[in-house]
Order: sequence, then C-alpha cells, then structure tokens
Amino acid sequence: AGDPAAEERSVLLANRAACHLKEGACRLCVADCTGALDLVPFGIKPLLRRAAAYEALERYPLAYVDYKTALQVDCSVQAAHDGVNRMTKALLEKDGVNWRQKLPPIPTVPISAQTRWSVPSATAPETNTPPATAPWGQPDQTAAGMERARTLKEEGNELVKKGNHKKAVEKYSESLKLNQECATYTNRALCYLALKQYKEAVQDCSEALRLDPKNVKALYRRAQALKELKDYKSSIADIKSLLKTEPKNTAALRLLQELNR
Repeated sequence: AGDPAAEERSVLLANRAACHLKEGACRLCVADCTGALDLVPFGIKPLLRRAAAYEALERYPLAYVDYKTALQVDCSVQAAHDGVNRMTKALLEKDGVNWRQKLPPIPTVPISAQTRWSVPSATAPETNTPPATAPWGQPDQTAAGMERARTLKEEGNELVKKGNHKKAVEKYSESLKLNQECATYTNRALCYLALKQYKEAVQDCSEALRLDPKNVKALYRRAQALKELKDYKSSIADIKSLLKTEPKNTAALRLLQELNR
C-alpha cells in the first residue's frame, strides 16, 4: 500500500491483465490495464495489452489511441506499428475517410516517458531516427494525409497496370512519405524488379518485412532480386521462409528449383 508501492502494484495489475487477455476476459484486462496506467502513466505493457483487449472487443478507436500512445513511448515497438495498421484499415472500412474525426483525443506523452529517441539504430539510416526534441513523427496523423497516401498508392497501381514502372515508383515514393505501408513497399519493389534496380528492390522488401515479417510478396520479390544479384544463398533462405507460410506456392517452388540448379 501507499505511493512507494505504486510501481509494483502497476506491474502486478499489468501481469494479471495479461492473464485475463489470455483467458479471453477482455473487459477484466481493460480494467486492470487502466488501473496499472493510473498508477504509472504511459506504461508500455498495459498500453499494448489494453489495446489488444479493445481490439478483441471491436472497440477500434480506443485500440488505435492506445497503440498510437505506445508508439509515442517507444517508436520501435513492432506490435504497436502492426496494431496501428490494423486499426487504420478497420476504421477506414467502418467510418470512411473521416474516421479520424471520431477518435478520442490521443494523449501527448511527456519527453520524460519516451524511450529510444536519441538512440540511433545500428541498421537503419539516420534519417529514420525521430528527433529527440519532438514527439514521434506521425505522417499519418491527419485524415487528409492518410487519404492522400492511399490515393497516391492507387495511382501507382494504375501506372503499373499500364507498364509505366518508373512513374509508378514516383507515386509509391510520395505515398510512403505520408504512410509507411507494407503493400506500398512491396509494390515499389515490383517496379524496381521490372526496372532491374535489384538493390532497391531488396531494400523495399526488407522494409516491408520489418512491418510484416511473414509477408509472402516481400519474401518472394526479395528472393527474385537476390537471385539477380547472384546472392543465391540468401535467395534460397527467403524462399524457404515463404514456403513455411505457403508450402504449395507454385511460383516459389519453381524459383527454388531454379536456384537449386
């Protein structure tokens, strides 16, 4: 009891919430996570667990807010990125392009509660690191931005159908500035393959796989690009990963045969 024990009580509530979530008792999970966050605001685990419970209860606006708040706390949490993407799609389908106008307010996380701001990644380019003095840059923060990104992607898709891969790359690149979406990366990778820009194709597929580690198109297209770059070992590894998800994927099996020759 008492303030000194608040952190311990918060951890216990968050742990019990995880058990409730596992049991499917989502409302109890929400209650415990809310209690944990009242004691220690902006805890990453209770935020993610409450978001998952809200998602299971189909309370998508509240889930979206919690996932977004978690990203302000730690922008490297992949589960939060994935959750935001899922909730964005669900809310777009449910409420249309103006879905953001119906959201509850997203709290601003104080700098003291944010982590990994000024820690540059060893593998990511420096430009991907959010500035330490500003909140996590959220290019999809406005409905107009999301809608513009979607429109640009669709324009890119139409250009691909017409065989204009170079122009499609420009559209996809503009879209990605507004919203880093897995499908946009794999679409641009397809264009790079057609343009024989194999290193760029590998990079885009790797970005897509960062967002969705089992994405079949990203694995297949990266394998194609690696084959052209004569990195046969890595290409085979990607195809084998793909076949774990889709064992009967005929295109992948055909490519594996070619690589094994």
